[in-house]
Formats: sequence, structure tokens, C-alpha cells
Amino acid sequence: MAEAYIVEAVRTPVGRRGGGLSGVHPADLGAHVLTELMKRSGVDPAAVEDVVFGCLDTVGPQAGDIARTCWLAAGLPEEVPGVTVDRQCGSSQQAVHFAAQAVMSGTSDLVVAGGVQNMSQIPIAFASRGAADSLGFTEGPYVGSRGWQDRYGKQDVSQFRGAEMIARDWDISREDMEAFAFASHQRAIRAIDEGRFDREVAPLEGVTADEGPRRDTSPEKMAGLKTLEEGGRLTAAVASQISDGAAALLIASEAAVKAHGLRPRARIHHLSARGEDPIRMLSAPIPATAYALKKTGMSIDDMDVVEINEAFASVVLAWLKETGADHARVNPNGGAIALGHPLGATGARLMTTLLHELERTGGRYGLQTMCEGGGQANVTVIERL
Repeated sequence: MAEAYIVEAVRTPVGRRGGGLSGVHPADLGAHVLTELMKRSGVDPAAVEDVVFGCLDTVGPQAGDIARTCWLAAGLPEEVPGVTVDRQCGSSQQAVHFAAQAVMSGTSDLVVAGGVQNMSQIPIAFASRGAADSLGFTEGPYVGSRGWQDRYGKQDVSQFRGAEMIARDWDISREDMEAFAFASHQRAIRAIDEGRFDREVAPLEGVTADEGPRRDTSPEKMAGLKTLEEGGRLTAAVASQISDGAAALLIASEAAVKAHGLRPRARIHHLSARGEDPIRMLSAPIPATAYALKKTGMSIDDMDVVEINEAFASVVLAWLKETGADHARVNPNGGAIALGHPLGATGARLMTTLLHELERTGGRYGLQTMCEGGGQANVTVIERL
């Protein structure tokens, strides 16, 4: 099978809800990283064969195939098509998979993968509640399906319940989660101060760095917050932040690398996705990682860097317990608890950060995974070249 290479990767800073990127149209957020991607790679944009973007809640300014809209808003060639995919929080990681699979199959040579999300303009509940209410639907996507209810009953399905279930099932205390969350902020602040993100970030609207990390947070402040539900263990401090942002990568075949004089920075070593209990929802990275390691014949110790999305602290802590991974190698520059989680863009953001961290440290292999709605998880392994 043909190889797929990552040639270039870039992202916006991650903006806080209501922050510096909140007023930017989603198409312009995506256009910014696409423009920068083409500039940095030096590739003729007309040579790109497809643009695959992840995005959730594709309503309002994110509707109408946002991948295509971003490309056109960037002033790039009209003959290049675009497609938008939704695998929930893993949407832009899946976009990377689709782009790489197109190249590995031999049907494409140059594909752009990425994602965009402006959560300040379109809150996470908009599509499931606000838009649904306007059409007369007062319940979530599962209610009313006889097949679903025959299989799972009328249980409440939410990411918050899933994160609480994980904390309970893996016996993860509130104190454990708050210690993890505090470390995420400290790591992110160190990374920003040391300029670790400078190469991967393309400033926009005067925003030059991620806005999420809180320099004034402390274990004492976290301990003073109310739990999200009575008797629960989770607080807002141990959950990912609502954010705005975009990221994009250029995926190329060996033929494209030679034809365009490109320098491949990493090779796609493995791609897979697995599912698990959709009620617990967020624990799928555990079996998905086990599946990927078995398929590759590798161990978690072979991974020099791991990026796993910090949807909630309990998700990562349960994964760490099951895999035995060294926490020092996992999210070394902080994660979504500190940096933010612009849903449809996060997968590509994590991949961009993973690539640059491997290059910064001289590591060889990196693994990325993230929990996704419906009880799913993607896993990607890349090899730095």
C-alpha cells in the first residue's frame, strides 16, 4: 500500500468563549489556516484534490458544507471541492484519516484535512436543542427511536453522565481529577512561555497565543467549585473549555512529494477507529488504543508522545490506568482542559501539536486518540521523519 505523508500542519490560536476569535465567521477561521497552509507548503492550491474538514453543529454560519466555504472564502481555486464530516469530537481526526486513506489507496495525491468550530457563535447545545426546538423537537437525538430504546432504554445520554460514570467505574476521585486539571494548565502555560507552540500557530485578529490557560488558577480555587451534579465528582475545572479555532494539514503521496519538491515531516503509520458503550460514551479510547497497538504490534512505551483529548479529566485518567502510559509523555504541553476544545477542530489541532512536539523533542512515534459522541474513538499513529 502507498504511503501517506504529513507535509505541513498549522492552526489558529485557540480562542476562549467570547474571546478574541469569537466574532470571526467560521468560514474565515477555516480560510485563515488554509491560506497559511498553502503559503507554508508552497504547493499550487490547484493541485489539491479535496478538502476534508470536521465540524459539529453545522447550522447557521457553519452550515452549507463549511469545508467548501472555507476554501472559497480563502480565495482558493473553485475547481477544488470540499466535504464536511461529523464524527463528533473526533471529526477532524477522522478528516485526517479520510485524507490519508485517499492517498494510501492511490486515488488522490494531495488532500487537505482539518476542522473548524466557533462555539462562541454556535453553542454546543444549539443543534441538539435550540435548532431542534425551532422545528418542534424537544428531545435529544435518541429519544423516539424505537430501535434505540429497545436496545438502551430511556437512559439519559450525555457527555457529563459519561464522564461521571468513568470516574465511578475507574474509582477516580475529585482530587485526582483536579490535580490532573491543574497540571494541564501548568503544562500549557510553560509551553506558551517557552514558545513551544510558536511554529504551529498562525496568529489571527491580534490573538497570538491560546487564550484558555488560567495563570491564576490553583488547587484551592478548584476545590471551591460546585459539582456539575449533586453528589457527583466533576466540576467545571476538570472539563474541557468551550472554544473557537481551526487547524489544517496537508497530506501527500510519495508521487506528490517528488512532483512538488515537498519535504515530508511524518508518515502516517496507523489509522483506526473503534466503538464501545454509547451510554458511558467517553471510554472508547481505551479499547481503541488496545486495538491499534495490537494491529501495529507496538506497545504504549513505543510512543514518544501521546495526545489524548482532555474532554474531562476522568477520560484521560482512566486511559492512563488501563494503558500504563507514562503521564510525562501524555499531553506534555497541556490539553483541552487548559487549551480549549473547539469541537470540530480539535482533532486536527491535536495532530498539529503532536507533529511539532515530536520534532521539538526528536521523538519518533506519536499516538493520538480522543473520545467521541456515540461511544467512539479514533487512533492515529504517526512516525516523524
